[in-house]
Amino acid sequence: MERLLCTSGPLRGIITMPGDKSISHRALLLGALSKGTTEIQGMLESEDIHATWECLSTLGTNLRRSRNVIKLDGVAGGLFQPTSTQLSCHNSGTTMRLMMGILAGQPMKISLTGDSSLCNRPMNRVADPLRQMGATVWLDNQRTAPLTVQGKRPLLPISYKLPIPSAQVKSALLLAGLFADGETILSGEIHSRDHTERMLPQFGVSIDALSTPSKAPSLRIVGGQALSACSIFVPGDFSSAAFWIAAATLVPASDIQIRNVSLNPTRTGLLSVLFRMGAHIEIEPICTLPEPIGHLRIRSASLKATDIDPSEVPFLIDELPMFAVLASQAEGISHVFGAEELRRKESDRIDTLSAQLRSMGGNIETTPDGFTIQGKTPLHGAAISPNGDHRIAMAFSIAALIAKGETLIRDAACVSVSYPNFYTDLFTLGYTS
Repeated sequence: MERLLCTSGPLRGIITMPGDKSISHRALLLGALSKGTTEIQGMLESEDIHATWECLSTLGTNLRRSRNVIKLDGVAGGLFQPTSTQLSCHNSGTTMRLMMGILAGQPMKISLTGDSSLCNRPMNRVADPLRQMGATVWLDNQRTAPLTVQGKRPLLPISYKLPIPSAQVKSALLLAGLFADGETILSGEIHSRDHTERMLPQFGVSIDALSTPSKAPSLRIVGGQALSACSIFVPGDFSSAAFWIAAATLVPASDIQIRNVSLNPTRTGLLSVLFRMGAHIEIEPICTLPEPIGHLRIRSASLKATDIDPSEVPFLIDELPMFAVLASQAEGISHVFGAEELRRKESDRIDTLSAQLRSMGGNIETTPDGFTIQGKTPLHGAAISPNGDHRIAMAFSIAALIAKGETLIRDAACVSVSYPNFYTDLFTLGYTS
């Protein structure tokens, strides 16, 4: 599917985001390990979430829809009864990595695969610590999927220092820690998305954040804890909201309100960046626990350049393609440092976004771990090839709204990985071709 977009008039209206993708994955996975029936309201319906749903169904979990609520019956004792030993995670890295952590504690042999993009993403960063816990993990070329996990129960508890900030690796090890005989302690680069840490207590699991003057912060989970079913509300996805925050900021005279969106501080680094760039954003908090939720109002604004340093990257990693477009319209030179993880996403996002931005007239230079952008640069229409990357497709769909002439988004259907109604919502906000 292709989309032809052109310069837009003001975007205005009130919009509700689809459910948060990270929270939706975790609600399904923890519900499947719990005693009783878990109910999930507001779950994202996207290709990535369907990958997790499909894997859990194959493992013997009973999932069903009842109006706007997803209900799933946890498996007895957290022990799956698979109907097949082959699972497809399609394009979902979260599905594969978190499932590896769960399968490490299952006394069975299960294989995981995915599409060509997913099978190029590194899985050794999860496999290595799982092996230390006693699971056997075979990887293709010693680092990627297809892969096979031979689990065991109980696993060995470990103390593991994360070398890079990764919510997926951290979550996989916390999930494996549920099946360990003793305390699993994670330290090092643990400051990444914290949805797993927030959600586990909802299912009755104790998890401790440890910090002393003499030691770096760490997380501790004790194995053998039983999970109990609960009700989960999934707020709107901030990473999806980021595209409309950018659109309202860039398109003159725009005024957009976004309702019931996640404001988890480990996800909203883009807001801090935009505030120092001069964006006009109002925040109305409505809830703080277990996940911060609120409403946003965004109006158009002139931007000035800024730098993003490595400490900020984990909190806006998915928003950096959109930031690149924003930076192209900011006065001055913007730099991004410490974002080498972008090269291991659905595409090499640094190379992909730089090629597409240049095709529209943007001035960008790449580095091994980031990029430099000279603004303010007029953009013009171009044919955009997102390489199957949903966030690239959406970021350059927003760029098209301020570009002179027509922009063709090739393979626009890839937005369904995280935001199936993206183009419908664009028209809802007043875009007319």
